[in-house]
Amino acid sequence: MQVSPKKIVVLATGGTLAGIAADPGDNIGYRAAQLGIDQVLAAIPALDGLAIQAEQVAQIDSKDMSFEVWRALALRCGHWLGQDDVAGLVITHGTDTLEETAFFLQSVLAPAKPVVLTAAMRPATALLADGPQNIVDAVAVASTPGASGVVAVCAGVIHSAFDVAKQHSYRLDAFTSGDAGVIGYVEEGRVRLSRDWPAGTAQPGLLDALAAVAPWPWVEIVTSHAGAGRAVIDALVAQGIDGLVVAATGNGTVHQEMEMAVREAQACGVKVLRATRCAQGRILAQPGDGLPDAGALSPVKARIALLLELLRTPAPA
Repeated sequence: MQVSPKKIVVLATGGTLAGIAADPGDNIGYRAAQLGIDQVLAAIPALDGLAIQAEQVAQIDSKDMSFEVWRALALRCGHWLGQDDVAGLVITHGTDTLEETAFFLQSVLAPAKPVVLTAAMRPATALLADGPQNIVDAVAVASTPGASGVVAVCAGVIHSAFDVAKQHSYRLDAFTSGDAGVIGYVEEGRVRLSRDWPAGTAQPGLLDALAAVAPWPWVEIVTSHAGAGRAVIDALVAQGIDGLVVAATGNGTVHQEMEMAVREAQACGVKVLRATRCAQGRILAQPGDGLPDAGALSPVKARIALLLELLRTPAPA
């Protein structure tokens, strides 16, 4: 592994890599987020002697990820990224919502240092647990000179926060970067790049807004499908929803009954965004589109983009 003279900070949130099962042969009947990060790291000999500082930010199954944890995680990232003696961060996370947390942090921080999310598909008690190797690979990426932005590292593959998505419910190599392709690979502790690190510009004051605003805007996802109607949208509007993402078919198409309700919601002041429900590709905008689109963002990432837009531009009183 390429060793940085600066330290790596590990921010832990729980997940499967901190999970345990009664039977070492059981890879699915485990309880996530049972081990503290100090226990997890102490069981990985490859990390001995490295300058690593760990902090337990949360202890949850990532299916239960919340705005409160995101807020805390973003603020701790901001704190540690500002320290001169820190080379980069590693965040231990569950796989279920890893893509959402990665995109959220990239959008909020756009860090010049690497922030590396990693996870596991098998608990720490498994016969062949994948968490330890994933953590070692994540530390290698966080220690790489010139690395920047928020990435995910699992099964030896480096994914950009913009593109990463969980594609499989069980395989160890559960993530994809779709059409965009992966950033690179970790091979025996060394990084081999195939494209540039993720870049971006953090919105001034957004981190402060995250800390100050409570509650955050209410944004939901609805899916267009055969037989889709308007009842759910009408109910959400009646309850005071702030934003609505439509997981649309194909190139951003929406069932006509649902589209009518979405347009009425938009006219009432609800912020609307379309994202394709297709696993790959993007919405290709056409002149005259009445509903804005999210381009290449998946519905869950479009929801985050819309939420952050609403945080930046609060509704008028």
